[in-house]
Amino acid sequence: METSLRYGGDSTALRVNSNSKKQTPRYASSSDASSALKIHAKQKLHIDSNTRLQLNGELDTRIGAPTFLSAVLKYFSPELSAKIGAGLQYNRREKLHYTVHGKKSFPLTPDRFVNFVVKGHCDIDKEFKQPTPSGAAELVWNVPDFQKDQDLRFKVGYEALDKIPYVQVRENNWTFTADANGKWSLKYNL
Repeated sequence: METSLRYGGDSTALRVNSNSKKQTPRYASSSDASSALKIHAKQKLHIDSNTRLQLNGELDTRIGAPTFLSAVLKYFSPELSAKIGAGLQYNRREKLHYTVHGKKSFPLTPDRFVNFVVKGHCDIDKEFKQPTPSGAAELVWNVPDFQKDQDLRFKVGYEALDKIPYVQVRENNWTFTADANGKWSLKYNL
């Protein structure tokens, strides 16, 4: 099980996140997070080589209650370079809802280091009356061994429904993300 701690607040927020078996402290400018320590847990249960059930949870220590729980069945098709997923989510504001998402990569070079990525996500309330879609298109350039033991990834994207462009630069353990609205985050994987 992967666990993490995240502190959210104003632009002085320090978040500690666990991502792909690595602890991640994160400092972010988003002011929409509440000022509280949040504990995250993630468990991936492999069903077969291309399918897994992913369970996520978040506990807000300020209120002493869960603020997010999810169970999503994810499938990856290597021959299509695509991922799809569907499941249930609970959050404190919107309560229980269904979620579906998909992601498709189109390699632009034979070595697959440059890709055009299209991804979408939709949350639907339990009565199937209020869908909340989101989607983005990204140009992703991976540069393995930029220098010895240093990999880079550059990402330029556009959130289609909110009409917000964004950029992301990742260097091994460091990830910097910023969007046109002035929101940014800096993450370090331990």
